[in-house]
Amino acid sequence: MPRPLPLPSAMTYIAAAAAGGPEVLHPATGPLPVPAPDEVLIRVQAAGVNRPDVQQRMGAYPPPPGASKIIGLEVAGEVVATGAEVAAYRPGDKVCALTNGGGYAEYCTAPAPQCLPWPAGYDALRAAALPETYFTVWANLFDRGRLAPGETALIHGGSSGIGVTAIQLAAEFGATAYVTAGSEEKCAACLRLGATAAINYRTHDFVEEVKRLTGGRGVDAILDMVGAAYLTRNIRSLALDGRLVLIAFLEGSRVENFDLVPVMTRRLTVTGSTMRPRTTAQKAAIAAALRERVWPVLAAGRRGPVIHATFPLAQAAEAHRLMESSAHIGKIMLSVAT
Repeated sequence: MPRPLPLPSAMTYIAAAAAGGPEVLHPATGPLPVPAPDEVLIRVQAAGVNRPDVQQRMGAYPPPPGASKIIGLEVAGEVVATGAEVAAYRPGDKVCALTNGGGYAEYCTAPAPQCLPWPAGYDALRAAALPETYFTVWANLFDRGRLAPGETALIHGGSSGIGVTAIQLAAEFGATAYVTAGSEEKCAACLRLGATAAINYRTHDFVEEVKRLTGGRGVDAILDMVGAAYLTRNIRSLALDGRLVLIAFLEGSRVENFDLVPVMTRRLTVTGSTMRPRTTAQKAAIAAALRERVWPVLAAGRRGPVIHATFPLAQAAEAHRLMESSAHIGKIMLSVAT
């Protein structure tokens, strides 16, 4: 049995002084988290920055009961200790993990079933860029959205971390991806990643463009993080038996005077989900599917994360400012340790 690696008496993490803007984030020192029986303790080398992190910082996305109050939902690093029930990982193993919180820190716990090995050829930074977007896209576009080979998908926010992942996986598994993005530069990046068409939503009506691209048929699935502002237009863009999957509400969650008739007459499905409240068993099922279907693709180098910018852990506030600007294409990362 490998011996537990030596641990420091304290760690640096990013604290939020109060709900507010990026300026509330600051480095702090505190005790290391202690893994529960089904958890591993990870010495964090890199962590991802995601939209839910911004929402948590603003006070709009509180951690669930029992979860760390430290911001951060994905990390990669080295296992340094394991809970009594963990058999799949041992100290020294390199893992990336979808955490329940606590990622902006030098040490973080995660349920062992929510961990995955680094894909072959990956370093910590690239491995840490995987969990949040890959879990989310697989669970929503392929599970709830039932996207199948030969079908078409409209992916909003194509240049975001979620969008970049969705484009690549849709193309990898035989679907046609259309995307929306907010500039010609972002549209060009989406095309390079495998999108068949990219629609600049600032200059074109995506409903009319989808109608043109599909010969009036519409798309089979839509992955949307905009919410209320797009609902009616999304419905108009769906084909018969189409599926709209909602994963965020960047422009509101409430809609007035919505006409349900098209949902019935065209047999549409409107669904959605959040990741963080799911049980460990539910997240474990997603991890298992990713390991079987997607990890071999990543190891072969056919697809992978696009990292826009990397900041030191102490500059988490700057990373959040970039996230809120929406100027990035792909992932924003924090480098924590070598």
